Amino acid sequence: MQYTYVPQGVCSREMRVEVTDGVVTTVQIDGGCHGNIQALCRLVEGMNAETAIEKIEGIRCGFKNTSCPDQLSKALRKAIEAAEK
Repeated sequence: MQYTYVPQGVCSREMRVEVTDGVVTTVQIDGGCHGNIQALCRLVEGMNAETAIEKIEGIRCGFKNTSCPDQLSKALRKAIEAAEK
């Protein structure tokens, strides 16, 4: 099931993630720094979702309290919660 998340406080506008059996299968992010977003998506696809969250949660961008990776961790957590319902 694909989960859509609207990130807060970052340049990206929308994140669509899919987690199947605890593994991140698809990540698509609209907006943000194109090269970094591509790398982020490729790095977490195929990874255990909880491991991905642990690795990217809390990363900050400049003086912001969050970042695209941090927002992706929130999207993944929400996707996991939605799948459990």
